Amino acid sequence: MSLSFPPLEERSNVTREALRGEIVPAYRPVVLRGFAADWPAVRAGLEGPEAVAAYLKGFDAGATVEAFVGPPEIDGRFFYGDAERALNFERRPGGISAILDDLLALGQEARPPSVYVGSTLTSGVLPGFAEANRHDLLAVPVEPRIWFGNAATAQTHYDMADNIAVVVAGRRRFTLFPPEQTANLYVGPLDFTLAGQPISMVRLDDPDLDRYPRFAEAARRGLAAELEPGDALYIPTAWWHHVQSLDSLNVLVNYWWRDLPPEAGSAFEVLVHGLLAVRHLPKSRRDAWRAIFDHYWFEADGDPAAHLPEERKGVLGPLTPRLAQSIRAYLKQALK
Repeated sequence: MSLSFPPLEERSNVTREALRGEIVPAYRPVVLRGFAADWPAVRAGLEGPEAVAAYLKGFDAGATVEAFVGPPEIDGRFFYGDAERALNFERRPGGISAILDDLLALGQEARPPSVYVGSTLTSGVLPGFAEANRHDLLAVPVEPRIWFGNAATAQTHYDMADNIAVVVAGRRRFTLFPPEQTANLYVGPLDFTLAGQPISMVRLDDPDLDRYPRFAEAARRGLAAELEPGDALYIPTAWWHHVQSLDSLNVLVNYWWRDLPPEAGSAFEVLVHGLLAVRHLPKSRRDAWRAIFDHYWFEADGDPAAHLPEERKGVLGPLTPRLAQSIRAYLKQALK
């Protein structure tokens, strides 16, 4: 099955007001062309692998990072091994400069091993990088994370926060699916993952429709774009995305943020707790709880506490640090 996807929406010269007032509320991914065209890191990336490696090494603080390393046989596709309780790569510690030197050397090989460093806060490993490569799109300060490696595939997954992903060097192809396609993406284990988030078990380069027949419907709902250095992509929370790094040295910087106070909890943790408390109930009881969750969580009938005085709303009141602390204390006691 050869896959072809419609293009993602593209915007240029996006302002903070447009991001917050138009793009984020629409809950659709958008390519931000030329987002970081003036970054020194992007200019180095356009000069080639050696130039961007030298630029990054100039900020190297000597900290150790973790690299995923897979044999040539995986062809850059980090995934599960033959058994779904094993992985097809190893995690190895190393310094950024040494890993970049290895990547430059591997760029000369026809079929190199796959090397990938992901989700590393720049402040600890590349101090000064964020200050030298700024943007003013987000209203709140968000510390950037850096990702780099050779040609590799990040299997289809979702994030638990909104994301702006900025291509610094190399080209990346993004393929996205909306959250309502979750059932058609055949998600792998929730508690044994490659890097934290569950992934789709379907290969985009060679989907097995005999084993995963519903993926044909997901494929009809996919969107795609190829990004050059300086381009960025806004990815809303819970949108599934598959990322292919296409060159011998690829560098990306991303910003994750949530429009929630820091004391708010994790929706994924609620999902896992629900598997414990709700999933194994008889269907009639699950249906009852679905109605109750719709009422309280999703406000299907409006504000569930609208009829209560402010002083009687309790956990249904506005989220404050004090209320969050009270809820957490209750849950800790209950989970004992």
